[in-house]
This record gives sequence, structure tokens and C-alpha cells, in this order.
Amino acid sequence: MTGSGGALLVVGDVITDVVARHAGPLAPGTDTAAVIRTVPGGAGANVACWAARRGGCEVRLLGRVGADAAAWHERELTTCGVRPRLVVDADVPTGTVVCLVDEGAAAERTFLTDSGASVRLGPEDWSGALLDGVARLHLSGYLLFSGSGRALVAVALKAAEARGVPVSVDPASAGFLAELGPESFLSLVEGVEVLLPSHDEACLLTGCPDAAEAAARLSRRVPLVVVKQGAEGALLARSGEVCARVPAVPVTPRDTTGAGDAFTGAFLAALLAGAAPGQAAEEGCRAGAAAVERVGARPPARD
Repeated sequence: MTGSGGALLVVGDVITDVVARHAGPLAPGTDTAAVIRTVPGGAGANVACWAARRGGCEVRLLGRVGADAAAWHERELTTCGVRPRLVVDADVPTGTVVCLVDEGAAAERTFLTDSGASVRLGPEDWSGALLDGVARLHLSGYLLFSGSGRALVAVALKAAEARGVPVSVDPASAGFLAELGPESFLSLVEGVEVLLPSHDEACLLTGCPDAAEAAARLSRRVPLVVVKQGAEGALLARSGEVCARVPAVPVTPRDTTGAGDAFTGAFLAALLAGAAPGQAAEEGCRAGAAAVERVGARPPARD
């Protein structure tokens, strides 16, 4: 289903995920039995797919991949209902992430990341025409962890401001965020309308151990802050105060990879469809719950 209010443009990473699900601790120096699958991923691409799954708007994606997997990724995105614009890098392969998923109760995951072509997305890949018909722009935080990505973000933010297109950003990675530095990150995203950090990212950005206080502090710099807390649901903050607490949907997790992306995609699609932020966060929590019940970070293909 496509709404009439304009499209969602996502700019970000398209990655090949190698998901290894293992029961119990890893055995250093020898074998650990695991179930291993290769699936499409990438925070930006995942957000686009979950937004398309929610429906209500056209969803487009700008990303960069290697020639090795370009056709596969384009096919997988199209199958999910996304309109991809993939820049094919002739020199560097598609980024790959090895996701180690502990099949214990929390289904926690550890990432080994080779960003590959995804971090070479740059301002030369941007065109003002990308915003034609776009009502909302979403930038994956992974863009901010490379020089070319930061240059692209600056160009995209300026173009969106000129057209009056609201922008959202998901910080994407607490590890990379710590390397970049909280103040550098917040300076780079100045002017965005919505910030969607995880609990850990919100606390890192503020130096505050309490997620609610972190959300409140961040909302003095960004109009709407949505802190994703997994099994604890989500917090929304505006003008220095928490304005809503949205509970999670109880589920038994199989793989938590991509749960935050699912929340973000459904949340943004719901906003575009006219939902209030609190209602959109409820849809985000439902999508996050659906994501953790599946292996891999993408929704099932559209019917």
C-alpha cells in the first residue's frame, strides 16, 4: 500500500549478514556447533524494508554495494517492497557483518564488521533529484563513521533543509559512536527533527546512565528523541522532558539482530501515514517484537 503524502528516502548501509547461531559459550581454539545462514542486512537497508512492510508510503533507498552482490541485494530489496538505488563499487566488495547470536534466553548478538563498499557512499552519489516526491529523509548513523559519509550527510541535510524535508537519524552503533565522540556526532546531526538512539547510545551521547534522563537531555538539542530499549520498550522526549513511555510487546527472542531497525522503519512509516509519535512508537515496538522472533534482520517478503 502506498500513501499519497510523499515517500520515505533512506540513505545508508547495505550489508551481507552471515548469521551464526550457537548454543552456549564459544569454544576458543576449536569448534563450536552453530547454524549459519547468509542473509541480506545493513541498518539502512533494514529500516527501509521494515518501513515498506508497515506500508502507507513509498520507500526508497540509496546505498553502495560491491559488484559481487549487487544483483542479489537489489532483488532482495525489491522483494521487500523497497525501490533501491544502489551505487555499484567496482573496487571494493559489499560490506559483510558476521553476527554471532547466542541462543540463550536473551539471544544476544556480537558483530564482526567489514564495512566494505558501504562506507564509500559519498557526496558524489547524491543528487538533488533524490528528494523529488520525498516527505521524510532518514540517515543511517553508519554514514557518520567515514569521511565520505560525513560529507554526504552534510550535503543531504542542506538539501533537505532547502526543501523543508524533515530528517531523522539513528546513531546505529555504540562502538563506532564512542570512537567518533558524542559531541562530534551531535554537531554533525544538528538540524535533524528526530533522533532514534538505543538505550546505550543515548547514555553514551549524554554521559548519563539513566535512559530517561538521557532522552530528556538529548531533546534539548533535537526536537523529538525516541530511545529504543528493547524489552523495556521506548521512551519519547521533547523540550527537555520525557513525554511518553511505550511498553514492549512480550516475545520469546530468537535473534535480536535488526530489532532497532525494525522499530525505526515502522515508526517512520507510521509518522508518514499521519500517526502521532506515541502511536508510531507503538507500531515500532510491534515491529521490533516481530523482528526478534525471526532469524536475520529483515521482515518476511511482501505477499
